[in-house]
Amino acid sequence: MNTIRCKVEKVTAFNDAVFQVFLKPEAAFEFQAGQYLSIVMGEKDKRPFSIASAPNAEIIELHIGAAVSESYPMQVVERLTSNEYIEIEAPAGNAFLRTESQRPRIMVAGGTGFSYIKSIIEQQIALGQTVPTQFYWGCRTEDAMYYQEIARQWHAENNWLEFVPVVEDAPANWNGKQANLLEQIKQDYVSLVGYDIYIAGRFDMVGAAREVFREMGVDEAHLYGDAFAFIK
Repeated sequence: MNTIRCKVEKVTAFNDAVFQVFLKPEAAFEFQAGQYLSIVMGEKDKRPFSIASAPNAEIIELHIGAAVSESYPMQVVERLTSNEYIEIEAPAGNAFLRTESQRPRIMVAGGTGFSYIKSIIEQQIALGQTVPTQFYWGCRTEDAMYYQEIARQWHAENNWLEFVPVVEDAPANWNGKQANLLEQIKQDYVSLVGYDIYIAGRFDMVGAAREVFREMGVDEAHLYGDAFAFIK
């Protein structure tokens, strides 16, 4: 990995729990869609976040879920808002887009796991790929689905991509599914044989998803998620 100084271009709140961050690296670095970087908070304190922008972007985008004051992620937000420059280490992660694969794809994001999927889908669009892709984004409420307008735009503009928004607590006029994210996937698929699956979100959700997907016949060689490097 490279250690790179970045200018903090902008930090804005999507809502009261998620922040959008734009960083401009002083030196270009190569990464693959779906990889992550680490914000250097100290010599032995390096905190990972998915890169939300596609490769070759001049500006690096991050989505940081930070709802609680003094929490691990909020400390990063405060560092970013109080400093003009920050150091990162990048790239890292093995759950990147397998661009050569023609297997249909299922993308699964819980909460800010959307940032990981955003990089992958924007790279598919940039490459002109038309591999059938179904994207599930699960949140507790619609307000937590902080960037649904761009996901709905992808759905409208690309006939190979279907966006399935899933919330547990839905308003009366909700244009999507009301369910638990994993229960919705179980309802929509009898078998996961033959799919490439990309997943990001809280470790407990990703771990539970792997157990559900195993019951549905997933080929784990084609199940991609960096959380699997940290959970048994």
